[in-house]
Amino acid sequence: MAENREQLHDLRKKGHEAGIQGSSKMTAGELRGALRDTKRGKSPEQAKKKAKKGR
Repeated sequence: MAENREQLHDLRKKGHEAGIQGSSKMTAGELRGALRDTKRGKSPEQAKKKAKKGR
């Protein structure tokens, strides 16, 4: 359980570093998707919208 919290904390830190606003309120799955999209060139805002819609 502590490992899951660490992973989520790490994802949220990466989301913050990538410029994804409100990453602290996103689920791990949403964050993974948004981070993947930012690495593919989408803006942080576009990536977050897509992740929140459920892809």
